[in-house]
Parts: sequence; C-alpha cells; structure tokens
Amino acid sequence: MAFEFSGDSPIYLQLIRMIRQRIVAGELAPGSKLPSVRDLAVEYGVNPNTAQRSLAELEREGLVYADRTSGRFVTRELGLIEKVRKDLASEQIAQFIQQMQSMGFESEQVITIILEKWREQYGNH
Repeated sequence: MAFEFSGDSPIYLQLIRMIRQRIVAGELAPGSKLPSVRDLAVEYGVNPNTAQRSLAELEREGLVYADRTSGRFVTRELGLIEKVRKDLASEQIAQFIQQMQSMGFESEQVITIILEKWREQYGNH
C-alpha cells in the first residue's frame, strides 16, 4: 500500500517521521523486528534506497539498531523512546501555538478551547 507523501519535505524525512510515530505510539514495540528494507519500500511505496536512508538515520538517532544476521530492531531503551515522544509532542504543540497566535488568540483562550475540546471528546479524564 503506497502512502501519500507531501511535497513539503524529502520523502526519506517523511518516512522517518512515520516510523518514529509508530515507535512512540507503541505500534512498533521496543525490541520488535522492523521489516526489511525491501519490505519497507513496498509497504510505503518508496525506492529501496529511500527506505535504507530512513532506517540509517533512525539508527544514528538510536531508535533503531541493526543485528548483522537478524535485521533491524526498535531500541529497547524506553527512556529514549519517551524522550522522542515528548520531543514530537513539543513540536506539535509549538506549531499549534504559532497557528493560534496567528489567528489572534491569547494563551487563556487557547487553554479554554483545548479543555473544552478535550472534555467533548474524552470527558473529564
């Protein structure tokens, strides 16, 4: 199944973001084996060189490690996964705040809107 990639950044960076998201969301569990480069390329509809480049970058970050004989695996370092999870959340929040400020909202208004939406979707949890 090919994914729709946007034209705003290189495909390998978008693929890195997708895999990172799957790791921090727990969809790819710590220690789990990743698909091979070829399988990843087919899954995302990208060139194998693009898949390889993305995995190599994730290895440099430490989120993925390679075992010469068995393939690539998600790190077992829960602290690193949690750090990446918080970093991704911070990026999303920063973008959201910037958008809200550009629409003229003040901080208290943004907080009120968030709380109202949260309660609407999830109750008082």
